[in-house]
Amino acid sequence: MVPADYVFGFAIALVVGLNLSLGPRIETERVPMQWGPNGEPIWYAPKWLAMWGMIAFMAVVRFFIWFASTYSPRHVHGTELGIVIFSLIAAGSHLFVLMKARTTL
Repeated sequence: MVPADYVFGFAIALVVGLNLSLGPRIETERVPMQWGPNGEPIWYAPKWLAMWGMIAFMAVVRFFIWFASTYSPRHVHGTELGIVIFSLIAAGSHLFVLMKARTTL
């Protein structure tokens, strides 16, 4: 376990906490996932997938990073920094999506 996994674990815990606190406040069953330049939602996902799919996505990316650094270490550089940056961006974007979904009807 690398020290960056502590940041990753915190990001997973943050996403779970956001799901549990902001999820019930989202009134619709479909959540906007991407917005166009005019500020209107482009596409929607089911609420359960938008909320809990982020955790699965983060776990798959972390597994891929581990797999690449284990079986092809010559081609992987900056693993810890990559894990930290990915964790922060994923948690931040998840917060953004949930906050926007809470206000979008």
